[in-house]
Amino acid sequence: MSGKADPRPAGAGTTSRARLDRGRGALGPALELVHTGRAPTRAVLTAELGVTRATAGAVAAELEALGLIRVDARPGAAAGSQGRPSHRLEVAADGPVVLAAQVHADGFRAALVGLGGRIVATTPSCEAVDADPAKVLGAAVEAGADLLRRTGRRCVGAGLAVPSAVTAPEGLALNPLHLAWPVGAPVREIFAERVRAAGVEGPAFAANDVNAAALAEHRHGAGRGARDLLCVATGHRGVGGALVLDGRLHTGSSGLALEVGHLTVSPEGRPCHCGSRGCLDVEADPLALLITAGREPGPEGSLLQQANELIREEYADPVVRAAAETLIDRLGLGLAGLVNILNPDRIILGGLHRTLLDTDPHRLRAVVADRSLWGRSGGVPILACSLDHNSLVGAAELAWQPVLDDPLAALSGR
Repeated sequence: MSGKADPRPAGAGTTSRARLDRGRGALGPALELVHTGRAPTRAVLTAELGVTRATAGAVAAELEALGLIRVDARPGAAAGSQGRPSHRLEVAADGPVVLAAQVHADGFRAALVGLGGRIVATTPSCEAVDADPAKVLGAAVEAGADLLRRTGRRCVGAGLAVPSAVTAPEGLALNPLHLAWPVGAPVREIFAERVRAAGVEGPAFAANDVNAAALAEHRHGAGRGARDLLCVATGHRGVGGALVLDGRLHTGSSGLALEVGHLTVSPEGRPCHCGSRGCLDVEADPLALLITAGREPGPEGSLLQQANELIREEYADPVVRAAAETLIDRLGLGLAGLVNILNPDRIILGGLHRTLLDTDPHRLRAVVADRSLWGRSGGVPILACSLDHNSLVGAAELAWQPVLDDPLAALSGR
């Protein structure tokens, strides 16, 4: 038996365990702070959690032991700073991932996404969408599973984004208007079955693609820091919207909130797939731009790609400019109505709407200000979405949510 005394104070091990036990409930909030970039150091984490420095250290150490974050215990001090620099925190670059899939009118794509919204690996976009959702989702999952096999990464869940309202909790694609899928296709169930069949671990989720994009932008992109964030976007076909309130998607009582594509912005306008006329869905999407500009959609490239290229390359053409201005006015009218109802503190625009904003930001903001109740004195900031593949990243956020809620339970399979 050694005669050396234990250098730790009596009860030090018990104290450390008690400190970690007190911090168990802070694991999820702490991980979300690091995940969203709001706690780059342990000092910030301590302040944000409202705990002692020792408890924050124990929480960070536990998250590192779970392979979710990395703690840099010897960061370099900033020039001119005084005192010992705080330990830096970042998501683990080699940590677990989730499988994300996105289906749109012109194809689908799969990816592996880590914490922090980092796309670890992605497949090329497939440019064909079968009328059978099971075939499409099966192909997307198999492509993602192949990425997992090739990278050897641990998977903790899967998320799917589709261009349709998705009911909750059933996960039915209620109106896949721009796909040949049947109304009410059980996309979450089909996706979950394909995920299990491919041997992919973790729960599976499904959501509307713009809802997913809004969640990703709120956590990692142009919506970061907003309290009431409105996202409106047009991708390959149609127009979608989403609202994030206090960090959570507002989906309504059954997942169908914010179907902004069916706001009427031109009462005598084009017939809409929903049975009405002049909806934002058919007055402000890529096909609407091409038609208004007198251009026949071509077989090469998606409608979104063709519309973006038309604006970027031929905006000097008076006909193209007039078509773009017409879409801007229609979009502005719709946004003003949403501002009057929702009073968001930020609006972000994606897809073709982002291109329209970049092309003529003054016109769009002026239309919204002129038509909204708050006018120019209370104008809401309108920004472009900033993330590449934000619907894919948002689909991943759905799968990461159980881990953010309770890392220990999610990773242990409880």
